[in-house]
Amino acid sequence: MAKFLERASFDWSEDSIRFINTPSPKAKSTFFYMQEAGYFKTTPPYFTERAGLPSFLIVYTLSGKGILHYGDDEYTLSNGQCFFINCMNHHDYETPPAESWEFLWVHFYGSSSIGYYQEFERNGFSILDIRNKSRFEEMLWQIISINQKKLVSRELLTSHLILGLLTELLLLRSEGLYDNSILPDYVSGCMKYIDTHFQEELSLSFLADTQHVSKYYLSREFKHYVGITLQDYLINTRITYAKEQLKYTNASVNDIAFSCGIPNVSHFIRLFKTRENLTPLAWRKQWHVQ
Repeated sequence: MAKFLERASFDWSEDSIRFINTPSPKAKSTFFYMQEAGYFKTTPPYFTERAGLPSFLIVYTLSGKGILHYGDDEYTLSNGQCFFINCMNHHDYETPPAESWEFLWVHFYGSSSIGYYQEFERNGFSILDIRNKSRFEEMLWQIISINQKKLVSRELLTSHLILGLLTELLLLRSEGLYDNSILPDYVSGCMKYIDTHFQEELSLSFLADTQHVSKYYLSREFKHYVGITLQDYLINTRITYAKEQLKYTNASVNDIAFSCGIPNVSHFIRLFKTRENLTPLAWRKQWHVQ
């Protein structure tokens, strides 16, 4: 765990806004919740340096320039650009000499925040250019506004807005990874082969041979583009077929295991329970169509 650190120089304008929030127990256990949010118009030597803070931070630049140090890299921030960081990690951001920096920001947390951040960073950290600037800016202003007004529904609305910001960031960060039209042929070809031959015995080496690439290259690239390993994709395809059989037929678990390409019934039951937290028979009891 990072050692806690926080240093700052508060060089911002009088019309800057800084709103600190105390979330309810319900918000902490259920929602994304805002810890602090605001609008800053800064001049040198404004800076913030911290580490070890259990918070995630989104900063969106309205005008001027800012500098972010995160990891081992330095990033320059300008109009329409945004960063999303985990404040447990050491970082600092500042207004460079002879510049001004105007930005909106929100510190937030929630039980699934780390999962969103890991998905954001899984292909490396980067600064994002926001495409729909007016919408992104509006969501940040709304977070500030509804909390300043102390609306009864502010915690639910704030959670909805934070989720909107995160969704926008993930879509931008992963642009292309969710578009099958630009998947490499060997990845899409492998997916199609699994989709139609999952009932057969399939190995990584065999699948790599069907696409004329090495198994190590296919394994790495498949996870990069699809987000899960090739083996997990194969298992999920088989489990999905098994669930269909469990729900719409009266076939035995033994027969279903064989029909979906997993001839070892005990292994099939373990795989199924790992993914569904239920045995195949318990899942059938919940979902079976009479």
